[in-house]
This record gives sequence, C-alpha cells and structure tokens, in this order.
Amino acid sequence: SLQAGLAVLLKAERLFHSSYHSQAVHIRPICRVSVIRATCLSLVQDASCLAVSWELRQTLTVVFDTFSSGQGKKDWSLFKMFSRTLTDACPLASQSKVYVDISPKNKEKELLEVTPPPTSVHEAIVQGDERTYAVYDLLSPSLFNTSRSLNVQLKWKRPQDSSELPTPILHAQRYVSGYGLQTGEISTLIYNTHPYRAFPVILLETVPWYLRLYVHTLTIITKGKENKPS
Repeated sequence: SLQAGLAVLLKAERLFHSSYHSQAVHIRPICRVSVIRATCLSLVQDASCLAVSWELRQTLTVVFDTFSSGQGKKDWSLFKMFSRTLTDACPLASQSKVYVDISPKNKEKELLEVTPPPTSVHEAIVQGDERTYAVYDLLSPSLFNTSRSLNVQLKWKRPQDSSELPTPILHAQRYVSGYGLQTGEISTLIYNTHPYRAFPVILLETVPWYLRLYVHTLTIITKGKENKPS
C-alpha cells in the first residue's frame, strides 16, 4: 500500500523527474534448517539444507540534484523533494527508519542543522571514512507526538560554496562513443581515491536500445594493464 510508511513518498511525478532513479527486485533462497557434520581428523564440514525459504528484497534508489534546483542552496527537506511528508509507519513493518547523513566536514559540526531532533544518532565506518547519521525511527511513539507529519529538514547555517563538496572515494564517469554495431562502444571509468585501500566493485550497466554489446569485446584496464573480471 502507498498510504502508509515510506511508500507515501513514492510520487511518480517527483521520482521520474529526478536526476536518476533505479528500481530492483532481488530474490534468493535462504536455508531455514540445515544439518552440519564435521569430522575431527580432516576438519571438513558437510552442510545439507533441509528447508529453504525465499527472500524477496525490493529497492528504490533516487538521486535528487537539490543544489541546482534549490538555486545554489544545499538545504533540503522531504517536502521539497517529494511534495509529501511522513505521517506514520507501515503497520506491517518490523523496522522503519530514515537515515540522514550529517557527517561534519573538518569536524565543523556547527555548520548544519537537522530538524526535528532525531530519535538517535548512529556512527559507522563507510569505505574507511567515519560517518554520522541522524536516525528517525518511525516506530518510535515520541516521533509523532507533537505533529502527525514528519518533514525532515537539513539546513546549513552559513552558505557553502559548491566547490567545497568533497569528492567521493569511489566515483565513476560513463560515456558512449562511436555509432552503430561496428564502432559503437560504452566506456566506464571508475576512480578509487583512497590512499591505500582497494574495494570490490559490482558494475550494473544499462545499455541503450541502439547499441548491441558482445561479451567477447569486454576489456578492463587497471593502471595500464588488462584485468580479468570474476
């Protein structure tokens, strides 16, 4: 249902006018009951699954360019992006949370302000970088005490220049060159700016309708040397 929980934000005219959106459905078997046998001499384990369940995971990824649409301001809110606010949690959900990245740059915590106050703060290490998240638990009774509407807002206390936005550790560029089946090709450049750490990369490529790709023409070059994908 689109009448409760985070689904109320799924307004078609807003989602399809964003800079990027992607929907995905993931289905995989999960072993519910298994038997594990181990021999002490060889230390070899033999696991057999007796009952299998199927896991369904649906994801929606949306990217809004709030800086250009907000006339050079980095302030944003749920209402500005979706034209809607949150009213309650999905009655069938065991968890329903909104995470807002409030990681300070150069430890200047006074630069940004998030309202209303979050129910908790979560700290995590993401790609070797310390990140701080304001967490809004929609199942918390105190969240909707003062108002039946939750409009999460992030404001900057002083103007920030767009050039100060940090470059992500992992970022990519993609372009199409040539034309037709003979010379048409897709090139994707993936950059890792971390000083010493390597990251596994899963690349999902959307092929334009006017191109036909052949697997045997795939080449991967890393630091000038050809690399083989798994």
